[in-house]
Amino acid sequence: MNTPTPLTPAQISFFHEEGYLIVPNVFDPADLEPLRAELHQEINRKARQLQTEGKLTNLHAELDFDRQLAAIYRDSKENGEAIMRHLEGLRGGGFHAPQMFDVIASPKLLSAVGGLLGSEEIVASSVYRIRPKLPNIGRGVVPWHQDSGYFAPHCDTSLIITCWVPLVDATVENGCMQILPRTHQGKVVTHHTGGNAGFLVIKDENLPDDPRKAITASCPRGGVVFMTNRTPHCSTPNTSDHIRWSVDLRYQSAETPNNVGLWPETIDAEGKADAAFYEKGNVACYPPEADFLVQSRKHPEQVTDYAEYVRRRETYDRTQPNFSAFRRWPASVAK
Repeated sequence: MNTPTPLTPAQISFFHEEGYLIVPNVFDPADLEPLRAELHQEINRKARQLQTEGKLTNLHAELDFDRQLAAIYRDSKENGEAIMRHLEGLRGGGFHAPQMFDVIASPKLLSAVGGLLGSEEIVASSVYRIRPKLPNIGRGVVPWHQDSGYFAPHCDTSLIITCWVPLVDATVENGCMQILPRTHQGKVVTHHTGGNAGFLVIKDENLPDDPRKAITASCPRGGVVFMTNRTPHCSTPNTSDHIRWSVDLRYQSAETPNNVGLWPETIDAEGKADAAFYEKGNVACYPPEADFLVQSRKHPEQVTDYAEYVRRRETYDRTQPNFSAFRRWPASVAK
């Protein structure tokens, strides 16, 4: 990867005023090829396992990364879902190859994130979402929400940056995001449970602005869509003939509550750690998942390497903590 290009003051100002920023050239497209290739290999590894188990007959190995999984899903929804669950990284499991960590810790991406945070002390989350949005399948459509809807309320006024990284050109046809600009300075609005695929959803009457004012977040491969945690956004249907692959990553300043250095056994059911580790009330914004220091000028020796990242991720996944530090949103009773 080449030398990072810092964001301009105008880009940083736009992000804080609008609640989002689309940067088309954070990466060279070639920078993402190792991740694309390793994901493709993982699809084939899982498909061969399913074949050995007698569940899958045609691997569609002749198809490329952007089409193979869709063909497997068309043959068998069960097999397609099994491969997607294997990849998606839910609850710290799934795909966590070195190529994924290389993107999370990319100097190019961290340069942009640091500019938006105004800090060189950056904490990353072990949570990321690998999103294979298959053509004409409703599962990949994500309803309107704010990422803060999933976080503990005491982090509402903190800045937690979502980086949406497309692994193919994201277009209207293949289901890029819609974003409501200039709506991130208010409170976290009411969400409801029961959205598509188990997602939280903001009903239209609760949106902070008219959804017709949304912008379309088209973004080329190599680009990144940056959003604040209070920026309402949704994801639209894929009507193309190929998969819209993307990855969601999350970053915050080390000053924002986190669980860096903590292990699940030191954290109680409310997400609070023993006083020897944390000051009272300093609960991570999303306690069930491992945070880690990904960049630090003050304490470079504490920056997490790949092996430690995997250890933290897998430990939190095995523990499956059931924290009660989150909001309890009402169920959606009307469609």
